Amino acid sequence: MKIGMALNLEVNDRNSGEMITCRSKVIEQNEYYLFIDLPIDTRTDKTVFFPSGTHVMASYIGENQALCTFETHTTETVKLNNIPALAMHLPNPEQIKTIQRRRFVRIKTAADIAVHGKIDAFTTVTMDISGGGLSVVLPAGSCLAEKERVSIWLVLQMQKGNYHYIAATAQVTRISQDRNGKGASLEFLVISEQEQQHIIRYCFEKQRESRKKELR
Repeated sequence: MKIGMALNLEVNDRNSGEMITCRSKVIEQNEYYLFIDLPIDTRTDKTVFFPSGTHVMASYIGENQALCTFETHTTETVKLNNIPALAMHLPNPEQIKTIQRRRFVRIKTAADIAVHGKIDAFTTVTMDISGGGLSVVLPAGSCLAEKERVSIWLVLQMQKGNYHYIAATAQVTRISQDRNGKGASLEFLVISEQEQQHIIRYCFEKQRESRKKELR
């Protein structure tokens, strides 16, 4: 794990029993501990303080865009150069699981999305999503054009029931039409590492759900 790498943390709230999803980043590590920024709850954008011994499921995007996960426990809140940080046990390499090694897994799913172009703005649903882009259903009368830059706001409901709201800049790479109507393929141009990580994890969850259904 590199300094500055974004981390996604999942912790079970002892009071409500619900799963809390937080974002953070690596700021330092040594032979035994991983030091991260104080976690921010993705639902409230507020800092969360975890007591010592809290079980954490952490994930990050590794080499070749692989989603890597590991389990750990918090130890204590410390100060590094007068900046508060959370210390966690550093996992051994064999404890880090690589979920998928393909650059971007593309899955078919209908997620709510808002698209704002130069002269066109509309809400619609996706046809498919990947970490590199997505395809959307174009409503009748849409004026989107190929190579046009657009702003998008995407809503993803994760397996645990929490939501991620993704904001990104994309480019229209293709306008297509078939018997079901018109669609547009969009490639992400500007997207944060953290938000791209949420999309890749969402795709993995949907892919896993699909495989479970096939085995029934």
